[in-house]
Amino acid sequence: MVTLSFADVKRRVAEATDKIFDELVELRRDFHRHPELAYEEVRTSHIVAEYLEGLGCDVQRHVAKTGVVAHLRGDLADATSKVVALRADLDALPMPEETSHTFRSTVPGRMHACGHDAHTAMLLGTAKVLATLRQYLAGTVKFIFQPSEEKIPGGAKPMLDEGIFDVQKPSAVFGQHCIPQVPVGKIGFYAGAMMAAADELYITVRGRGGHGSAPHRTNDPITAAVQIVTSLQTIASRNVPPTAPFVISITAIHGGSATNIIPNEVQLMGTLRTMDESVRELAHARLKDIVHFTGKAMGVEADIEIRKGYPVLVNDKTMTAFAFEAAKEYLGEDRAIEAEPIMGAEDFAYFLQVCPGTFWQLGVGNAQRGIVHNIHSTLFDLDEEALRVGTGFMSFLSLKYLAT
Repeated sequence: MVTLSFADVKRRVAEATDKIFDELVELRRDFHRHPELAYEEVRTSHIVAEYLEGLGCDVQRHVAKTGVVAHLRGDLADATSKVVALRADLDALPMPEETSHTFRSTVPGRMHACGHDAHTAMLLGTAKVLATLRQYLAGTVKFIFQPSEEKIPGGAKPMLDEGIFDVQKPSAVFGQHCIPQVPVGKIGFYAGAMMAAADELYITVRGRGGHGSAPHRTNDPITAAVQIVTSLQTIASRNVPPTAPFVISITAIHGGSATNIIPNEVQLMGTLRTMDESVRELAHARLKDIVHFTGKAMGVEADIEIRKGYPVLVNDKTMTAFAFEAAKEYLGEDRAIEAEPIMGAEDFAYFLQVCPGTFWQLGVGNAQRGIVHNIHSTLFDLDEEALRVGTGFMSFLSLKYLAT
């Protein structure tokens, strides 16, 4: 049996990560050049599967259409050894890229603006580091490359529904996300509810159109739509407890075609973000009442469709504490930090509902280099030094978890 002190593990992980850093950069840039949308990640998943098979992993393709799951069994594993699951997401966004990089997107209207190219490259890098150090691995690592994080209903739940945790069930699951508000070189952790539940809102207001000079002969859906938008904000100010995080944003209004025509119909879209299921249920009820009764008061018909999205992402306190301490050990005391909860949503939440684990914020920002734009921006960028940090830490954490 080969054993090492964790100081030796740290050194060997760092050395192995440094050796493949240029490869990580090239992998990330290749994925960045060829972004693929939700459930269209055919090229990406093929590259992932081929890479993992080359490392000697047991690979399963076409999980939830375009997902990949692989297992790496350590040389120190036995029948009682633990399994740890690590996850990356594959899909890009339907938006143009406006950076000036030589490796910018080659697909019009498609961009890796949320860092999934980096997530995928880092998890491949983690697989390579752990394969290199297989003789020190005291368990099995389950690598999850998930499709469709960006589009409800997501890819995590379909993968779970297909039974990826039924065989070689993990006792912990870990994941990470690029965050430009956190400086590169640092990782942020938060125990408890860290990311919001997200629901999509679709409102249709139907009235009776007519000439803009004679609104009294119409039932104006635009006026009603504006009143609905304003009234929805009273849910936050008058229904939800002041201490509860809560956001309603109406992000699109479509209606009308000319300056002198009142249309028959207006359509609105928006998002609801909550951090508590009871608040979420309350908001759903109030949304329906406000839309319906405001429309009725304004003499129009108003309907709302609420497409329930991802649940609240809740990090396990024990696993978060374990990962936090491991980050201090691997990166240094000053580079593992307390993160702040955010109102973004993540379907990694589904994995955390069935397995204890934690999801951390990987710093990718660098103000001196102008890397400050938020995720989902056409100018989003990341400091690629984060690839070294994320790969090394995830590798170290896996080795440490399976050994303890």
